[in-house]
Amino acid sequence: MSIGERVRPDRLGSTRPTRAPRDRARREPYVGRVESTPLRGILLTIDTIAVAAAWFVTLLAPWHGRSAFHDETGALLIAVPAITVGSLLLIASQRLYLARVCGVRAVEVSRLARASTISGLGTYLVAAAAGTSVSVARTLAGIALAFAFLALGRGAYGTWLKSSRAAGRFSRPVIIVGTNAEGRELERLLRTHPELGFRVVGCVGRSDELALWRDDVPWLGDLNGATDAIVGRGANGVIIAASAVPHDQLNRLTRQLLDSELHVHLSTGLKGIAYKRLRSLPLAHEPLFYLEPVSLSRWQLVVKRGLDIAVASVSLLFAAPVLALAAIAIKLDDRGPVFFRQRRVGRAGRTFEVLKLRTMVPDAEQRLAEVTAENQRRDGPLFKVTDDPRRTRVGRILEATSLDELPQLINVLLGSMSLVGPRPALPDEVAKFDDELLERHSVRPGITGLWQVEARDNPSFEAYRRLDLFYVENWSVTLDLAVLFETFQAVMARLLRGPMPHPDPAYSAPDRSTAA
Repeated sequence: MSIGERVRPDRLGSTRPTRAPRDRARREPYVGRVESTPLRGILLTIDTIAVAAAWFVTLLAPWHGRSAFHDETGALLIAVPAITVGSLLLIASQRLYLARVCGVRAVEVSRLARASTISGLGTYLVAAAAGTSVSVARTLAGIALAFAFLALGRGAYGTWLKSSRAAGRFSRPVIIVGTNAEGRELERLLRTHPELGFRVVGCVGRSDELALWRDDVPWLGDLNGATDAIVGRGANGVIIAASAVPHDQLNRLTRQLLDSELHVHLSTGLKGIAYKRLRSLPLAHEPLFYLEPVSLSRWQLVVKRGLDIAVASVSLLFAAPVLALAAIAIKLDDRGPVFFRQRRVGRAGRTFEVLKLRTMVPDAEQRLAEVTAENQRRDGPLFKVTDDPRRTRVGRILEATSLDELPQLINVLLGSMSLVGPRPALPDEVAKFDDELLERHSVRPGITGLWQVEARDNPSFEAYRRLDLFYVENWSVTLDLAVLFETFQAVMARLLRGPMPHPDPAYSAPDRSTAA
């Protein structure tokens, strides 16, 4: 029985594979346990360079006319490697070379900050004990610089890894246990987000539930022989849809899979709930979660609006020369208007006029029918053509660099938009939204958002829907700050590498959900 074969129940029996020999290496879910490429080694190299560069600059830079070690070059050459090794040990102690930890950006950043701080304090104390004075100001500068270099370095690494995974590389083969609706949703989630690094190579469950599954996901057997059906299939992990497996069988199955040296992911049955709202709260030693309610205090709303006004004002000030040059380029290109204005749907379903630098020919709206047939977003109501013939030469540059979005800072100051939120949709798109998706209008639309930083190059409407609804359900000031930080990195990454490909032929092009 081959892994690519859809097997009927009556073809099982003696064809079950024997249990494969255990591979102890599977116990290490480090970054780099996928394919043979040493991803963990790459990450370790990035961290080494980041920490060494940060502290070399910090200790060598003149402070009140002199460096930390004055003219003692030898001491500097000893101190930087020592601080680097210590920092790397601290980073490792934070489990930041485990894929399941550093794969969550918010957790990664917070633990990098912790490791950088402890390393800096250790440097200060060791220097003081050794009779070499490192000032408090220089120590704080070293902590800040080390954290910045580490965060930016790992951010660039994460962007590269996501791009590689979206192209089909560095993916971990997994098997879905459970063929019910939840199991199907899990398979669709991994297919929609290939950048997560999971490649489904089969499913196990009831054969009468396979009607809604894609034919290219082989059925390996039913739940009664799940372990034997999974082991030896080339997968090093399983994802269990808990609702598809009876309680007593679930306990037995998870233990068998763990004994077979497989990584086990177990679903909670919840959807669209931020993991931070789940609190481990065992009862009589049984594993249960307590679900925190959504509680946004008034101060968070005030801080969000204050952040919008402050950042938009400063950004407009610094962006003024860029906007002026872009306006001149647009005028010289075709003598048309500089700005593009379009009605969009905002908070509470009210429409407003969004501002953008014009990237298409002046009569682009009237020529929409010319490209409607080439829409690459066919799984939802949104529209996108990558190589739109209506786009001008200047417009292609503005669109690729996201500079066309800068005038929306004015929308932010006027209060019709926020810096972070779901992208404002067109009225005719909103008319096709279901009641659940209309919940996105309970917050102000944003210039950037969770979808832009996590799935902008993913044209799946399902990704757009899921991430927008997640933001509405779980937004906070902390999440907004994380999205703004990720947006900066994403824009820089797009300038360097261009859009990420999507390996699924059904999703062959990027999407921005904008008409011009």
